[in-house]
Amino acid sequence: MARSPERGSEPSATVSSGNSPLVRKLSHFAPLSDSDRQILDGLTVQDERFNADMDIVSEGMVPRSVFLLKDGMAIRYRSLPDGGRQIMTFIIPGDLCDVHAFLLKAMDHSIGTITPVSVAWIPRDSMMDLFSHRPRISAALWWSSLQEEAMLRERIVSLGRRDARGRVAYLLCELLWRHAAVGLTDGETFRLPLTQVELADTLGLTPVHVNHVLKEFRTHGLITMEQRVLSLLDVKGLQAKAGFNQDYLHLGGASSEVTRYFDRLEGKQRISRRMIRPPDA
Repeated sequence: MARSPERGSEPSATVSSGNSPLVRKLSHFAPLSDSDRQILDGLTVQDERFNADMDIVSEGMVPRSVFLLKDGMAIRYRSLPDGGRQIMTFIIPGDLCDVHAFLLKAMDHSIGTITPVSVAWIPRDSMMDLFSHRPRISAALWWSSLQEEAMLRERIVSLGRRDARGRVAYLLCELLWRHAAVGLTDGETFRLPLTQVELADTLGLTPVHVNHVLKEFRTHGLITMEQRVLSLLDVKGLQAKAGFNQDYLHLGGASSEVTRYFDRLEGKQRISRRMIRPPDA
């Protein structure tokens, strides 16, 4: 599992643990057992490929299952009557898209691809079984949903109160920490296949304004960007510029108290199963 970033520190180079990005991500939120990890890996065997710049699900569709992004990058967005677009969040490998969406009558937003992607569809029954019979996974999924809500709150703060430099710096830092959490960084370097138009649609700026900010960051030695690979050369400087604190991403891992709780809960479940087991014939 990728090492959890500490408060105020810079993310270190990640080392592959052999687990999928989904397992790495959820392991930050709850102490998963070996059987939990095997079950999660088994959910994502069947892949479907989508090309770049197309919708995986569209606003108004009736969701029937959850999907996991296994490779590539996608966005959650809303189209506006004037032809504009607001990108709300970026979806990276390890993200489960709309864990509870199958409860809705229709999608109230669209999910589209930035790059070619690979997704795994997870049936509704499989998700309900996880919530019912796998307390550690269930807790991790709820915690993941809380992280998504926290990111949206931070986006509101950014759009409402940060200037252009702060908005761009905040988003670059958030994407770095999120990629680091699932093992997709090399030090402070990661692949970022976004255009200035896509950054503008996320941050409420014009592409020209985004271009000026990125050029300023490069001139001041804060970042480099070559062939869609971004390196943050001064993470602390960018965090200071944005007033950024990564605590809202909840990557510190579960507390020892939570770990003990799950150990006790699973012990009770084992005892209960033994008590109701029918006698041998």
